[in-house]
Amino acid sequence: MTSGFDTWDYVVFIAYAILILGVGLWVSRDKKGHQKNAEDYFLASKSLPWWAIGASLIAANISAEQFIGMSGSGFASGLAIASYEWMAALTLIIVGKYFLPIFIEKGLYTIPEFVEKRYSTNLKTILAVFWIALYVFVNLTTVLYLGSLALETIMGIPLMYGVIGLALFAAAYSLYGGLSAVAWTDVIQVVFLVLGGLITTYLALNTVSGGEGFISGLTTVFETVPGRFEMILDESNPEYQNLPGIGVLVGGMWVANLYYWGFNQYIIQRTLAAKSLKEAQKGILFAAILKLIIPLIVVIPGIAAYVMVNDPEIMARLGVSASENLPSLNQADKAYPWLLQFLPVGLKGVAFAALAAAIVSSLASMLNSTSTIFTMDIYKQYINKNANDKATVNMGRISAFVALIIACIVAPLLGNLDQAFQFIQEYTGIVSPGILAVFLLGLFWKKTTNKAAIVGALASIPIAMYFKVAPKGWSDSAFFVNVPFMDQMGYTLLLTMGVIAVFSYIQHNGADDEKGIPITKQLFKTSPLFNVGAFAVMLILTVLYALFW
Repeated sequence: MTSGFDTWDYVVFIAYAILILGVGLWVSRDKKGHQKNAEDYFLASKSLPWWAIGASLIAANISAEQFIGMSGSGFASGLAIASYEWMAALTLIIVGKYFLPIFIEKGLYTIPEFVEKRYSTNLKTILAVFWIALYVFVNLTTVLYLGSLALETIMGIPLMYGVIGLALFAAAYSLYGGLSAVAWTDVIQVVFLVLGGLITTYLALNTVSGGEGFISGLTTVFETVPGRFEMILDESNPEYQNLPGIGVLVGGMWVANLYYWGFNQYIIQRTLAAKSLKEAQKGILFAAILKLIIPLIVVIPGIAAYVMVNDPEIMARLGVSASENLPSLNQADKAYPWLLQFLPVGLKGVAFAALAAAIVSSLASMLNSTSTIFTMDIYKQYINKNANDKATVNMGRISAFVALIIACIVAPLLGNLDQAFQFIQEYTGIVSPGILAVFLLGLFWKKTTNKAAIVGALASIPIAMYFKVAPKGWSDSAFFVNVPFMDQMGYTLLLTMGVIAVFSYIQHNGADDEKGIPITKQLFKTSPLFNVGAFAVMLILTVLYALFW
């Protein structure tokens, strides 16, 4: 199925592509007589204002898996999937208040660099290699694969051509300009992303209401399928294993969110590039506010599509036959691409540009962060300790290019996996609780030792596997348990923290570790603006969950 692009749709999309490339290359240019140094390339000269940081955080985060995957989840199960976005808003507030002050005070380039300052070079190197592998073989490849799959579904572009096209688009400005090019183009990408997403949502709801507008459409959808507006699912719901009721609010989603927003290089790198700590915190607050509206863009269209395909009157009005290849509960990811075909000429180009913006901005962010970790934590540590600015920046570009080539080769192979994205997310979740335990105790418990952190990180894998993989026929026994994935992450985090605490206490007999971070009340002091904004975000979240409980 293709969306039937008209000439004006192509004009809009090509204009978007030229704008992004033009701005990216313009901000990447070298100032006269100035050679780019590591701070310029990897941290945008530490000059980013709050609005660029907030926009860039959202652009780096939102990709094909949100537009395609979360709309599909909205189609299949409803608003409950929005917890990933709304809980992220609260997580961002926590990261801004309690994590950023420590990271910025230490003048970090990379998250592994924090591990070296708090623990040891050996642990830093282990985690640096892990993250490079994760970004190349998981993040870059899945964004390329899912993005290309979207292009194939919407425009009929062959998968491999889509992979190469997206890779070249992202590389065209990000490899040369570094984080500065990525962050400033992200501001434009977010405008397209939000505008295109809102247009799709409005037109979907307007169609549902028979031309009565947005509010009427939302009311119609809510009255037609009220069960799809429940945020907290009970055990009878087919999606309970993915979103286990109240565990979403108090359990493992905190592990996924704190790990992603607090210790993920391609997310946190934007805040490290801020003009100041206060500017970084304002940027985080802006991102949290944007997060509140993302479900309107990526989840509501899926629910609207569900109502549309199950209403013969709407299908007749649209001239769609029941025999056509419609989205279904077994093929829910078709929901968003299916909706795009009904957009008017020109607006289809805007909506498609929004999807492309989400994909390309995430690719550019991941490329830049992969090259940052490799250059600063591997190349300068082990290969060329005395590398000058020119050699450092060149290695950043070369390593990003190599990462992109590998991802382009691997991405098409993901088509052989059933539910590729969910599969990879789940297995990444086996590792994330252990790493989060290492960071949380390293930040906030001065007694944590390097050896205990290594033991805890290694122990977290068998602990996670205990909750996940029971021998055949043993899954319902008294010894093995079968718990939802999110609960597994929460239990693994708590048990791993216990292991680290016990080993730390034994090693130092209860004394503080020499690399422990002194925590003072002043360190976490935030501005009145941040405090008011954070309170407003929490109040809105409370109202949303009270309404859709």
